[in-house]
Amino acid sequence: MDIQTVLEQVKKDEIKFITLQFTDLLGVIKEVIIPVEELRDALTDGVWFDGSSIEGFARIQESDLYLVPDTATYAVVPWLTEDGKTARLICDIYRSDGKPFGGDPRFILKQAAAEAENQGYKYNVGPEPEFYLFRVDGPKRTTPIDYGSYFDLSSHEGYKVIKRIIAALENFAIDVEASHHEVGFGQYEIDFHYGHCLDIADKVVTLKYTAKKIAQMYNLHATFMPKPIMDKPGSGMHVHQSLFDIKTKTNAFYNKEHQYNLSKIACNFIAGQIKHINAMCAILCPTVNSYKRLVSGFEAPVYITWAAMNRSALLRVPKWFGQKQEAARIELRCPDPSCNPYLAFAVMLKAGLDGIKDDLAPPEPVEENIYQLDGESLVKKNIGLLPTSLAEAMDALKNDKILPQALGEHLFERYIDVKTKEWDEFKKQVTNWEIETYLDIF
Repeated sequence: MDIQTVLEQVKKDEIKFITLQFTDLLGVIKEVIIPVEELRDALTDGVWFDGSSIEGFARIQESDLYLVPDTATYAVVPWLTEDGKTARLICDIYRSDGKPFGGDPRFILKQAAAEAENQGYKYNVGPEPEFYLFRVDGPKRTTPIDYGSYFDLSSHEGYKVIKRIIAALENFAIDVEASHHEVGFGQYEIDFHYGHCLDIADKVVTLKYTAKKIAQMYNLHATFMPKPIMDKPGSGMHVHQSLFDIKTKTNAFYNKEHQYNLSKIACNFIAGQIKHINAMCAILCPTVNSYKRLVSGFEAPVYITWAAMNRSALLRVPKWFGQKQEAARIELRCPDPSCNPYLAFAVMLKAGLDGIKDDLAPPEPVEENIYQLDGESLVKKNIGLLPTSLAEAMDALKNDKILPQALGEHLFERYIDVKTKEWDEFKKQVTNWEIETYLDIF
């Protein structure tokens, strides 16, 4: 959609305000609201803002940044109608010299996608974000909206909220495939059609934005926190992945001769992600709380393996109908929805491309229930463990040779700084568990 088309659409939709949106380093949506009369100038000249005030962005001496709206992301925000309708545009961020800002997560993913396209591939993803709905006025902040379980019929209240979220997502051109109740009390999942990584990252950000706003209307809180309740299931964001061969216009992951119908390229891609998985976790599982989810006893992965039928594996090859070769894909199961999707998809792609470049071969698949294997069996099969803390993952990222390149020097340094401060702050905390365990003993 070009500038003139957007201006015509705005007039047709009777828009009065525009929210210009972007994400900070952590994936949190930021916005600048302008009256519709300023839209033409915003589209042609951009909108300036102070980058030094945004988490992980620029230092004070390099803080002049400006937003350039991506006209392809135009959508009417269905719940913002008071005093005039509002439309949304997602923006790219530029420096004062007119060059893309190296700290813009969307730019980082664009670079990774361009590298893949230079090698003849388009990177497609299909995430499955989970989240909890909690009552704002409950006796505690984690009182769930219902007490249903996996695939249970939603409560009347839960059904109303989810239906409203899905209807709102349609306004943003997000075609929801399915929604269902997850294992946890008040836990839900919304799945939408797979697509190009940049488009899907925009949609993940939009889904989180929409779920939170709609929940507020019902006096609820939607949270994508990985593990909000101890001893209850965490919220993950499994990501289905494939490469589309631009030249042959076919799914580059498909090979009917392979035991799992995977091509050599797909196996290389798996091997690359396994090689870099510990470093990837610093981006895919980016909070202190993320590692409370990655523990045995729940469906979240703990061990570094791949398989087809085995749902305890880190990387899984989903079944698909034989006649649908375009559905050949692999599923990475460790990411959680607290990640910045632009950065997550960028490092996942970079790791997979590294496996293709170096012609890496994955280890043998493990179809047994890994949680039932003893220590000797794990050693014999050379099965490694995912990081058990943000600190471990950060150390792996700092020592990785490839992923810092995907993030770029500017963003990599800012990310390490922000996450190091987060870990240092956590280390100082004295928790209720420590009080209950140690106070009367020592």
